[in-house]
Amino acid sequence: MIEIEDLTMEYGTVRALDGLSLKIAPGEFFAFLGPNGAGKTTAIKLLTGLMKPLRGTVKICGHDMQSKPLLAKAMLGYVPDVAVFYEKLTPLEFMRFISEIFEMDRTRAEAITAELFEKFHLGTYRNQRIENLSHGTRQRLAISSALLHEPKVFIIDEPMVGLDPIHARIVKQELKERSLKGMTVLMSTHLLNIAEELADRIGILNHGKLLALGTMEELRNQNTNGTRGLEEMFFEMVEEKAGNSEQHQ
Repeated sequence: MIEIEDLTMEYGTVRALDGLSLKIAPGEFFAFLGPNGAGKTTAIKLLTGLMKPLRGTVKICGHDMQSKPLLAKAMLGYVPDVAVFYEKLTPLEFMRFISEIFEMDRTRAEAITAELFEKFHLGTYRNQRIENLSHGTRQRLAISSALLHEPKVFIIDEPMVGLDPIHARIVKQELKERSLKGMTVLMSTHLLNIAEELADRIGILNHGKLLALGTMEELRNQNTNGTRGLEEMFFEMVEEKAGNSEQHQ
């Protein structure tokens, strides 16, 4: 569902992403991990067509993001780390706006909106202006709007931002259930426990390069002590890479 080949991006003299190649299968729940500046958000912006790469290709459901952007983006649901809305609209008006962008049948869109509002506890706020909503409520609305057109690929950057434990659990359950039903999920997060809990495979990025890739079992097998948790492995990989970089300077 997601095919990345030699994806490379630079900001001036800084190489933010360095030859990333990756394939993510239908129904897979994939997590990107890495410290600040690792290249996670850059990778997501390239995957969603928000930026053009210096080199490399991205395909979503077989559609090239550069040559067939509308076809590729029609397959996508995307939630950035800071969601942007038309603040004067209500959640209900915003969902109608999104449904029109994707040229959805109005009756179908209204039915899905009702389901999502019930699932994510948004019904109470349906007629309030978005500018007056809390951070967590806005995040739930962002997720709902990205799921409205029933995308085949769902990309989310820091999914638990602003969510209380109750709604964080609802979001985790919903994304996992949808991946089990065939939706491909790519999640970028700093929360190692969330990645360990949800992801089928994990990719660890640092300085624009993929340091490790695999299931939890495969990641453990790549290390000397197979009983270690993700947090210990993550810090060892990132700190080892940082140490090697300093030695070569």
